[in-house]
Amino acid sequence: MNVSIKYDNYPWRIVLLSNAVSISIYGLGFFIMFQASRIISIFYLIYILALEYRLLKYHCTTCFYWGKVCGFGKGRISSWFFLKGDISKICSNEMSWKDMIPDLLVSLFPFVTGIVLLVFEFDYTILIILILFMFLTTVGNGFIRGKLTCRYCKQKELGCPADKLFNKSNAAKEVK
Repeated sequence: MNVSIKYDNYPWRIVLLSNAVSISIYGLGFFIMFQASRIISIFYLIYILALEYRLLKYHCTTCFYWGKVCGFGKGRISSWFFLKGDISKICSNEMSWKDMIPDLLVSLFPFVTGIVLLVFEFDYTILIILILFMFLTTVGNGFIRGKLTCRYCKQKELGCPADKLFNKSNAAKEVK
């Protein structure tokens, strides 16, 4: 694929693959949490839903892709529930690693829980699930964002707080 291409609407194959990775991460995380406690797994699921709601309401509404098909399809979904926001807000937002903590906890909670479960009672199933979970969280997400979504994103050209955070070296070059 040509990197100079920027999608107005992403192809559905990218949306489906992106969501398959995300849903797999959520599902594996839920499975790990469920092995620890049914109640904890329900709280984990509520936490994921709260983060998705926050994304759809406060981030997608100010994105170029609101009402369109972004790499995750959430711009279209957001438009079903929320009014369009001011796109200049996302362009002017600064993001720090502190802002990433809630998203990082989606992976950290099951990872720590899985390690604790393995320490107390070693189980090959938990070990395999934990390895797959970490692979999807790191390599899977890296592939989706690096090769399939962010690379072809129009919002990135307009100003993306996440791109500025993750690619500080590119942002510094643009300032010079």
